[in-house]
Amino acid sequence: MSELHPEPIVNADSEVYWAAARDGRLALQKCQDCGHLDFMPRHVCPKCWSDAKQWVDAAGTGTVHSFSIVHRAPLPAFRDDVPYVVALIDLAEGPRIMTNIVGDKALDVEIGASVTLCFEDRGEAKVPQFQLAD
Repeated sequence: MSELHPEPIVNADSEVYWAAARDGRLALQKCQDCGHLDFMPRHVCPKCWSDAKQWVDAAGTGTVHSFSIVHRAPLPAFRDDVPYVVALIDLAEGPRIMTNIVGDKALDVEIGASVTLCFEDRGEAKVPQFQLAD
């Protein structure tokens, strides 16, 4: 992907998530009251509404739940990348994350395919992406 892609917008709920990404880690939130593990970063647990959450690192593996191959860029910054894959990944820990599948064989993606974590540099930030596992 291009170096011209926009950097993520960081807020109070996602600050720890993006800091972990800069360190090459995919961080998830775990509720200390009900044990629910979820993505995306938010102030309260979506299951029990507790604000007692802690950050844990994901293994960085998962499977493709669904995907779409984008042939028409939504923004000029992505024009040189088409076609590219946007996918829903079921992480090994349970939560589902929307991301890109990148790499030489990305367009060979299939539902149920195993994927591994990688990162795209975007200025000061790193964005979690996935690639097909060997």
